[in-house]
Amino acid sequence: MRKRRAPKREYALDPVYSNIAVSRFVNYVMQDGKKSTAEKVVYEAMKIAGDKLKKEPLEVFEKVIENASPAVEVSSRRVGGANYQVPREVRPDRKFVLASRWILAAVRSRSGKPMAERLADEFVAVYNNEGATIKKKQDVHRMAEANRAFAHFAR
Repeated sequence: MRKRRAPKREYALDPVYSNIAVSRFVNYVMQDGKKSTAEKVVYEAMKIAGDKLKKEPLEVFEKVIENASPAVEVSSRRVGGANYQVPREVRPDRKFVLASRWILAAVRSRSGKPMAERLADEFVAVYNNEGATIKKKQDVHRMAEANRAFAHFAR
């Protein structure tokens, strides 16, 4: 038996945009506890992306998270000695986590530019529905579509 479910975490608002999503994203970017560095990177990236797209940085960020968020994913389920990839809808809180994770994975796989510029480039790409993050999202959706026959195994 599993223990009780972990309580929902309270997140602080970020100092510049007073937005919980931005604050959470800064925490994902942060490495080795260097939050001020992570904040500089994220705010600079949002500013660069906003300038490139001629939109408000917060508006760009929200659209990027929306575009990168998956609607369905597959999870393994063991039935009668066989493992099936069962498609499931993604919970809203998990959508943000996956989108953030995929964006950062795409950014960290690149090299040659400062982190803020790479992140801004990825923001612009995702805003326009292209780039490595969108490819990852489409792969996940394709996988779920291919395994639609096993949807009846979902709990």
